[in-house]
Amino acid sequence: MQNYQMLADYNAWANRLLYSAVADLSTEELHRDTGAFFGSIFATLSHILTADRIWLNRFTGEGPMPRALDERPYDDFEDLRAARLEEDTRIIRYAQSLTAEKIERPFTYSPVGSSEVLALKLWPALTHVFNHQTHHRGQVHAGLTGLGKPSLSLDLIYFVRGEGQQWL
Repeated sequence: MQNYQMLADYNAWANRLLYSAVADLSTEELHRDTGAFFGSIFATLSHILTADRIWLNRFTGEGPMPRALDERPYDDFEDLRAARLEEDTRIIRYAQSLTAEKIERPFTYSPVGSSEVLALKLWPALTHVFNHQTHHRGQVHAGLTGLGKPSLSLDLIYFVRGEGQQWL
């Protein structure tokens, strides 16, 4: 459980850094297609939030349940940022509630847009959530780099050596 608690803390840290960097973008830069899977930096950040909400709802039965992976729940960056902070808090609380028994239990869910019911243990799905965030944060980082913005150090080890020293 400690690993998931650390990853939840890390993701909140990395998201704060990323959103701080993105806050300096113009509206045009924020919405410019940077070649990422979801196009713009704003759309990619929206997707990360949307996917996290989907998975956390599947795990807990609580919170928003978006109906599409490309849903944009907010038009305004500051609203999206506030929702990201709230979702990170929910993820941290959820990670703190995990037990060895919980992560081994199977759960069922249906992929977005499908009636197919899938079953798997919780731990691979939870690992996916953290990996998914990292994957798409990398796309946002690449978008920032493509816009000529300063590079960010989002590596997990930087978090552990700094703000996350409780995980040493």
